[in-house]
Amino acid sequence: MMDELKVFSGNAHKSLAEQIAKYLGIPLGRCEVFQFSNENTFVRILENVRQRDVFVVQPLSSPVNNNLVELLIMLDAFKRASAERITAVVPYYGYARTDKKDQPRVPITARLVADLLTVAGANRVLTVDLHAAQIQGFFNIPVDELTALYLLGDYFAQKTYKTEIVVVATDIGISKRARDLATRLNAPLAIMEKRRMGNKDQTETLNVIGDVEGKTAITVDDEIDTAGSLVGVVNTLVARGVTEVYSCCTHPILSGPAIQRIASCPLKELVVTDTVPVKDSKKLDKITVLPIAPLLGEAIHRIHTGLSIGAMFE
Repeated sequence: MMDELKVFSGNAHKSLAEQIAKYLGIPLGRCEVFQFSNENTFVRILENVRQRDVFVVQPLSSPVNNNLVELLIMLDAFKRASAERITAVVPYYGYARTDKKDQPRVPITARLVADLLTVAGANRVLTVDLHAAQIQGFFNIPVDELTALYLLGDYFAQKTYKTEIVVVATDIGISKRARDLATRLNAPLAIMEKRRMGNKDQTETLNVIGDVEGKTAITVDDEIDTAGSLVGVVNTLVARGVTEVYSCCTHPILSGPAIQRIASCPLKELVVTDTVPVKDSKKLDKITVLPIAPLLGEAIHRIHTGLSIGAMFE
């Protein structure tokens, strides 16, 4: 049955797709994906996929719009090549922050992207740690959402700390995920209360809910973009008497001044996964990257063979 399984990659994160194929013990599917001089994207599949179970690996990371259009055109190509089933493997779901109408006359882009993927030809979606749980409901096709929480939790469980640890949710929206990590580490939970300032990537950290003084804090977030929020959280925790601060997130977007901010703030270690590419220029000594390929590879194997995805996390 495994010879019917095919894994392909766009240009967003080819190394991840190669690691997934290696985990599954199959060669990465061959295809051409490039732009003409007029910036039109072209896709050609270089092997037979008729009646095959196809998985297309493409996080919607920078450059987001190019990678999204690449994925849509690839899905259309596989649909027209008569693939039996097409799964869009989107480790990082771009536009996920625009998941509701929180201002007048704004779009719900996360829903639009869901519609685009479905119309292009995706029969199902495999993703990791969506920004908001309701995004699953934007799709009329099956969505399997994996979580990197156990991967991150196992890493922190093996470390030794100077003082008792406390898990800190960077905002109220991430508190459930932070609570799950706290339970896994047998630690108490604290929550940062913060307010976002308009549409700019700026937040004003207001308050810490919970006891953190004299403890080692581990902050949790789904993604870190410009790291402005992270630095604000770290500085607030240090001001509240925390001895050391560790941070973790699933998606290390790390755009703009993020690396400089992380390098200069009193953060002990940032632990991330490689759902998006982490370039060498972003690999500081204090940033640890955990591989996500085994998690995605196992999920693909289970989808292909009809096994339970949920059993992976029991």
